Amino acid sequence: MKIKTDQKRYEVILAGSGGQGLVLSGIMLGEAAVLEGKVVAQTQSYGIASRGGLSMAEVIIDREEIIYQQVQAPDLILTLTEEALEKFASFAEQGVAIFYDTTLAKVRTGENLAGYPFTQIASDLGNVGSVNILSLGAMITALPMVEVESLAQVIRRRFRGQAMEMNLTMLQAGVDLIRKREQKWEPS
Repeated sequence: MKIKTDQKRYEVILAGSGGQGLVLSGIMLGEAAVLEGKVVAQTQSYGIASRGGLSMAEVIIDREEIIYQQVQAPDLILTLTEEALEKFASFAEQGVAIFYDTTLAKVRTGENLAGYPFTQIASDLGNVGSVNILSLGAMITALPMVEVESLAQVIRRRFRGQAMEMNLTMLQAGVDLIRKREQKWEPS
């Protein structure tokens, strides 16, 4: 999978089921970008039922003014359910990187498809409800739209006590997931 990493503009889609925290992830990603002085547009949509239906957040991060506020050429799509992956799988054929959750979606193969057990890892770490933060950590490590520390700062502002500590742990687990995979891919 080839991901362009030094761009001025990033467009991402976060898709899954209502209740997985993807809209919050989109907002937090945008806040981290604003902390870095970038321009952000974030939109969200819900399926018929807010909890359990398809839920999506789109985030555009740029260094210049954003005129059209919806994603047109995504750089990365995160899908946390089978339904979301089915909706966006065709983008992989167009060269878009798709990260998907192998815990909740069927394993697929393809040049631009990268499956990770996001939900299983979050569960193993003690909080399946923070799968959104874990997957966000993986995304920003693979596609450095914002610095990890900027997102950690947003987490420290939004959460307190154990919730803050758990979300910082999840963020780091997502970062480590990508870094460990990259180490395996490097030639020896």
